[in-house]
Amino acid sequence: MSAKIDLKFLDVDSSADFISVEKLETETDLGEVIHLFGSCDSEEFVLWLDKPTAIKFAKTLRTQINKIQD
Repeated sequence: MSAKIDLKFLDVDSSADFISVEKLETETDLGEVIHLFGSCDSEEFVLWLDKPTAIKFAKTLRTQINKIQD
């Protein structure tokens, strides 16, 4: 039996806004993708990233995090 966990990253200003991520097997020729989805100002959004794009996004996010002064 496995745990069912829904991990959401909440907006710092509004807990109603969030982003979530998971690996998704599509029924298209894309195959497996990274599925980013969430809600902002009551509008839902979805992005599919291929693996190379997801890796570049993760690196860019890390770079921006490192620029934040503590």
